[in-house]
Amino acid sequence: MKRELRLMAVLAHPDDESLGFGGTIAKYAAEGVGTYLTTATRGERGRFGTDGKRGEPEEVGRIREAELRDAAAVLGIREVSLLGYPDAGVDAVPAAMAIRAIASHIRRIRPHVIVTFGPDGAYGHPDHIAVSQFATAAAVCAADASYCIADEPMLRPHRVEKLFYLAWRNTKWEAYQSAFRKLTSMVDGVQRQATPWPDWAVTAEIDTSAYWPVVWKAVCCHQTQLSVYERLAELTSSQQRALWGTQEFYRAYSAVNGGRKIETDLFEGLR
Repeated sequence: MKRELRLMAVLAHPDDESLGFGGTIAKYAAEGVGTYLTTATRGERGRFGTDGKRGEPEEVGRIREAELRDAAAVLGIREVSLLGYPDAGVDAVPAAMAIRAIASHIRRIRPHVIVTFGPDGAYGHPDHIAVSQFATAAAVCAADASYCIADEPMLRPHRVEKLFYLAWRNTKWEAYQSAFRKLTSMVDGVQRQATPWPDWAVTAEIDTSAYWPVVWKAVCCHQTQLSVYERLAELTSSQQRALWGTQEFYRAYSAVNGGRKIETDLFEGLR
């Protein structure tokens, strides 16, 4: 009997699943892979409405969670888990608590592959960086038989076979920012911006060209963010395909394969 493969995305905000990882998630969901999402925040400090203003955090968070669940349904995600951490404050969450929460989901879901942000946080976003660190540590802890999760002692240890970081090349960042906006993050008075991964550091390139209409439909679920996304609506189908047609990753670790050959399937070595 053919086993079911499982993919788990560990991300920071509602819309990360669509804008950053949508093609990959949609592709594998359509292929019958069990896809799961753990999101750290409800995005309560995000934009709210077409005028780009910010609303009351509690209300924004409630609506953005609903948008996230709608987008997840479009992408084919089987389950969405929200950690409820503060938007723009994930890096202040006690590490032990965040790692334990994510490790608990890993042990329960038992994914073969995890995808998350890289250590650069895509463009230096502290929430993305924190999620990357927490997810990586959680993957290690979840496999450790001596690591105890007091609230769920019956969950057995689980070793994730492969862990991937988002790793966009310069060409992808140029296309993304020209169609979207220049992505920056102001941290401690210093502006951070996207630093593309060098071509040689990309270890996996996934063909998601057939799924760009699904990704765009998922992006459109995030109605509160339309003031940020409005330029995307002006793209032609060929531009949309160029933007969402591939997704690139760095293989942070693998228990089943290695080497310089670029993978075209995140589950290479597992099928």
